[in-house]
Amino acid sequence: MRAGRLFTIDESEKVEIGTASSRGCANFRNSAQRRSRIHETVRPDEILKIQNLYGGGKSPGSRRRAEFPGRCIRTARPGEHEIKRNAETGLLTKPPPLDMFGKPRSPRRGYLYAILAASLWGSSGPAAKFLFAGGITPFQMVQLRVTLCTAMLFLWLILRRPALLRISLKDIPYFLVLGTLGMSLLNITYLYAISRINVAAAILLEYMATVFIALHAVVIARDRLSPLTLLAIACALGGCFLAVGAYNLNLLSMNMAGILSGLGSALSFGWWSVHGEYGMRRYNPWTVLFYAMLCAAAEWNMIHPPLEAFQHAYSPVQWFWLCYIGLAGALLPYGFYLQGINLIRSTRAAITATLEPIIAGIVAFVFLNEVMQPLQLLGGALVISAIVLLQTRQEHDAKAPELIRARKSSA
Repeated sequence: MRAGRLFTIDESEKVEIGTASSRGCANFRNSAQRRSRIHETVRPDEILKIQNLYGGGKSPGSRRRAEFPGRCIRTARPGEHEIKRNAETGLLTKPPPLDMFGKPRSPRRGYLYAILAASLWGSSGPAAKFLFAGGITPFQMVQLRVTLCTAMLFLWLILRRPALLRISLKDIPYFLVLGTLGMSLLNITYLYAISRINVAAAILLEYMATVFIALHAVVIARDRLSPLTLLAIACALGGCFLAVGAYNLNLLSMNMAGILSGLGSALSFGWWSVHGEYGMRRYNPWTVLFYAMLCAAAEWNMIHPPLEAFQHAYSPVQWFWLCYIGLAGALLPYGFYLQGINLIRSTRAAITATLEPIIAGIVAFVFLNEVMQPLQLLGGALVISAIVLLQTRQEHDAKAPELIRARKSSA
């Protein structure tokens, strides 16, 4: 008598294959029809190793056989992870990727990455405004920013993770489009908006991208957003509106070119988020970021005279803030943001990133002694509540890029 196999579908549904009789097990093994049916849903490398509980004496296995005569009771060994059913396709899929401790990587890490990105972006806006006041133009700033980012990321990858530099030639058009309509256009529209209107209004306009990302998810990707996600979007946008003090801003009296540039940054930020997610279904987030940055740097050194922005006499203070914007204002936050999308997808990551104006307000309070008004504090509370709402259901999204790459790598 030999134990059959147990496939755990979810907490409430279990499927047992095999019987207690050796004849039944032999019939199952010799049935090509059933075997092919199983192989259509579960690959051989995904089959759980099941503990054989047939021992002598008063072992747990013998007690179970006494309680359930004529049936094999089979359980997974401690530490083994369940194979769960994909909610969309109905197929059994492998568990999520494991961390260094052998445990499934929690989606909560994706929110942490998005919060880190928002924190760094929130501190870079005032630094860019300071450099604009010193005579640096938005075009020089973009060239400096993307060129420095590309050089720093290339050095890090070639020294630490050179395998991430390999891509397929057929994906070059994808990176060209992502770098042009995403990274290149996003940088110039956002920085130009900051140079023409105040930072608060530019941030507010940029985070209209959350709406565009949600519309793309519903209309094009055919995803179904839960009521909690829709409520989180409303809270995030309303909180962002209050946190930047937009109730005191007369947008119609501002520079129209700056307003249009801010709306353009929202569109390009949405494009970058959605199509960056598509690329991460095949590549690591740092690979996607590097080649998008490389395309943007090449384009801005053709649109603008090559390396012209580096040929000016900047003060040590200006060089410090230029390097800060390149590393802490672009390279790290873009990388963290893509890591967030990698785990929780673009809609949730964009909602979480609306924490940026709250971080900027905290920085202004600590270093510039600026006091936030009650409505601004209410806006901050709304944004934080939106992030909390998203985490009320901690689950692994089957369409998250990391899970898609894990399934492809094990195929």
